[in-house]
Amino acid sequence: MVKQSRGKEGQGLVEYALILVLVAVVVIVILLLLGPSISNIFTEFVDSINGTAAVTPTVTMTPSS
Repeated sequence: MVKQSRGKEGQGLVEYALILVLVAVVVIVILLLLGPSISNIFTEFVDSINGTAAVTPTVTMTPSS
Protein backbone atom coordinates (compact mmCIF):
# COMPACT_ATOMS: atom_id res chain seq x y z
CA MET A 1 0.00 0.00 0.00
CA VAL A 2 2.84 2.39 0.70
CA LYS A 3 4.26 1.87 -2.77
CA GLN A 4 0.94 2.75 -4.41
CA SER A 5 0.63 6.08 -2.58
CA ARG A 6 4.23 6.98 -3.38
CA GLY A 7 3.63 6.13 -7.03
CA LYS A 8 0.57 8.37 -7.15
CA GLU A 9 2.45 11.20 -5.47
CA GLY A 10 5.31 10.80 -7.92
CA GLN A 11 2.90 10.76 -10.84
CA GLY A 12 1.29 13.98 -9.60
CA LEU A 13 4.68 15.66 -9.27
CA VAL A 14 5.65 14.61 -12.79
CA GLU A 15 2.38 15.99 -14.16
CA TYR A 16 2.92 19.31 -12.39
CA ALA A 17 6.50 19.44 -13.67
CA LEU A 18 5.35 18.79 -17.25
CA ILE A 19 2.73 21.54 -17.00
CA LEU A 20 5.35 23.92 -15.60
CA VAL A 21 7.75 23.11 -18.44
CA LEU A 22 4.99 23.60 -21.02
CA VAL A 23 4.06 26.99 -19.56
CA ALA A 24 7.73 28.03 -19.49
CA VAL A 25 8.20 27.05 -23.15
CA VAL A 26 5.08 29.00 -24.16
CA VAL A 27 6.26 32.08 -22.26
CA ILE A 28 9.73 31.89 -23.84
CA VAL A 29 8.26 31.59 -27.36
CA ILE A 30 5.94 34.55 -26.76
CA LEU A 31 8.81 36.67 -25.45
CA LEU A 32 10.99 35.76 -28.42
CA LEU A 33 8.24 36.70 -30.87
CA LEU A 34 7.08 39.87 -29.12
CA GLY A 35 10.39 40.94 -27.57
CA PRO A 36 11.38 43.57 -30.13
CA SER A 37 7.99 45.26 -30.12
CA ILE A 38 7.83 45.24 -26.32
CA SER A 39 11.31 46.74 -26.24
CA ASN A 40 10.22 49.52 -28.59
CA ILE A 41 7.20 50.30 -26.44
CA PHE A 42 9.32 50.58 -23.30
CA THR A 43 11.93 52.67 -25.12
CA GLU A 44 9.27 55.11 -26.32
CA PHE A 45 7.80 55.24 -22.82
CA VAL A 46 11.16 55.97 -21.19
CA ASP A 47 11.96 58.58 -23.85
CA SER A 48 8.65 60.32 -23.22
CA ILE A 49 9.35 60.40 -19.47
CA ASN A 50 12.87 61.73 -19.99
CA GLY A 51 11.65 64.29 -22.51
CA THR A 52 13.91 63.08 -25.28
CA ALA A 53 12.41 62.94 -28.71
CA ALA A 54 12.29 59.66 -30.51
CA VAL A 55 14.52 59.59 -33.54
CA THR A 56 12.49 58.94 -36.65
CA PRO A 57 14.03 58.84 -40.10
CA THR A 58 12.85 61.57 -42.45
CA VAL A 59 12.82 61.43 -46.21
CA THR A 60 13.51 64.62 -48.11
CA MET A 61 12.27 64.98 -51.64
CA THR A 62 14.49 66.78 -54.11
CA PRO A 63 13.13 67.92 -57.42
CA SER A 64 14.53 65.99 -60.33
CA SER A 65 15.91 67.93 -63.28
